[in-house]
Amino acid sequence: MTSTLGGRPTRPASMLDVARLAGVSQQTVSRVANDSDAVKPATRERVLAAMDELGYRPNSAARALKSGRFLSIGVLMRNLKSFGSSRMLEAINFEAARRGYSIDLISVNDPSTGEITQALTRLDHEAVDGIIMRLDRQDFREHAIDFPTRIPTVIVEGGAYDDRVSVDADQRQGTRLAVQHLLDLGHPTVWHVSGPEGYSSAAAREAEWRSALTDAGRDVPEVLRGDWSPESGYRAGMRLLEESQATAVYCANDQMALGLLRAFHEAGRAVPGDLSVVGFDDTQESEYFWPPLTTVRQDFAGVGASAVALLLEQIESGPIAPGLRLTPTQLIVRKSTDAWNG
Repeated sequence: MTSTLGGRPTRPASMLDVARLAGVSQQTVSRVANDSDAVKPATRERVLAAMDELGYRPNSAARALKSGRFLSIGVLMRNLKSFGSSRMLEAINFEAARRGYSIDLISVNDPSTGEITQALTRLDHEAVDGIIMRLDRQDFREHAIDFPTRIPTVIVEGGAYDDRVSVDADQRQGTRLAVQHLLDLGHPTVWHVSGPEGYSSAAAREAEWRSALTDAGRDVPEVLRGDWSPESGYRAGMRLLEESQATAVYCANDQMALGLLRAFHEAGRAVPGDLSVVGFDDTQESEYFWPPLTTVRQDFAGVGASAVALLLEQIESGPIAPGLRLTPTQLIVRKSTDAWNG
């Protein structure tokens, strides 16, 4: 903030101005700016109030020279329009702010290895203390990406990296819950509308669907491939209408389930009377589908908080053991699996 005098701008507030207004030394102001514990609470509040009144903001570069940190996290994400990306970004930003860090976001449109490496290089040269990456692509492997070496990273929902710290919702557990719920209702098998190829979450959900049916000794139907959109779910629904033996379907996300529900409604087929439907994600709208959708809830807040905590642990304490940390999912049962006429 720059004050004005006689209609002309004057210089921004300085540390000396804050010290004079708060009645303390510049050293005390510096200690407050660097979050030092060597300041009494009452004095800290007085200094912070003076900073706020004058519009003073501590220089981040100076703080970094003093503390060795910029209090900033780089976030690399792809497909910001998706429900999962927006919820994950919200969770990361909330937890970072709660821990006193800001975020520097880079969105990657082209999922090529070259653009990923370029984005990481850019973050490596900016004033960030660590990087959280949400790639969403199972075909990105460490040997193809030039990871930064000087700052820590955490991978979110990018598949398992043996030599990297990563965190994800337990996709397989959620799928197992969904399939077992449908089998427990008495369905002979469960069809699957999968997400697109190349996404780790879609691959994990499809693999566990197959495994759950095989373990139960049930037939494994043909996969109906979607692209996360309601339109692709509608097409899958039209295809499923041709299968007279289909009584249950597990959709890899709620949006495809929405399209499938429309296809069955238009054909005069009852859900859940003729077909039981389960989705994945538990979007805000899923409770208001008709019928309300049974779905798997991902704990985006928990995954985001875990990613930030794992990154800050590395920033503040040094390297930690690599490997994938999983956050549990939860099956939310609603009317789309309430009854079945079988």
